[in-house]
Amino acid sequence: MNYLAHLFLSGNHDLLKIGNFLGDFVRSKDLNDYPEEVQKGILLHRKIDLFTDTHPIVFESKRRLRNQFGHYAPVITDIFYDHFLALNWHQYSAISLLDFSQDFYRLTECYATLLPEKPLHVLRYMKRDNWLFEYRTLKGIEATLAGMSRRSKFDSKMEYASAELKKNSQEYQQEFHLFFPVLMEEARQFRVKNL
Repeated sequence: MNYLAHLFLSGNHDLLKIGNFLGDFVRSKDLNDYPEEVQKGILLHRKIDLFTDTHPIVFESKRRLRNQFGHYAPVITDIFYDHFLALNWHQYSAISLLDFSQDFYRLTECYATLLPEKPLHVLRYMKRDNWLFEYRTLKGIEATLAGMSRRSKFDSKMEYASAELKKNSQEYQQEFHLFFPVLMEEARQFRVKNL
């Protein structure tokens, strides 16, 4: 899962959202540098990633991408799934996607002192181009994949993945809708146990 799903799966917990956003930026040895609820958000992020990476439904999406994109297939799958979450947002949330996005950007301003430089750098671009809201469009996904391809150390070819999304959109969307409710329940159980 990418940024949108991680934030959504945090529920209505501000510091959990901040931690979930930080999940890829904080090393385990630095976990205790953060308030307890932020730590739990980081741990939730890792739980979501592990659950997603090992789920058989997600494996099908990754398998379809593996021949062309190799070890970048999981990253592309995460982006595709965020696209389908954004595209079908009304099925999962009573709050509009635009309001959800703007609320998160405001939240990061309130807790900016908790954010290291690298996530702050990402956040500047995220806010400027409204990534969370733009995930709903193919143009937004193309921009995301192109940006990730530019930042990757190797020739990932991720900038070409939107063609695969167009070609097999129905299959990816079906897999997303089968998987996401299961992941929502997994995240809900984490929140119930830990908050």
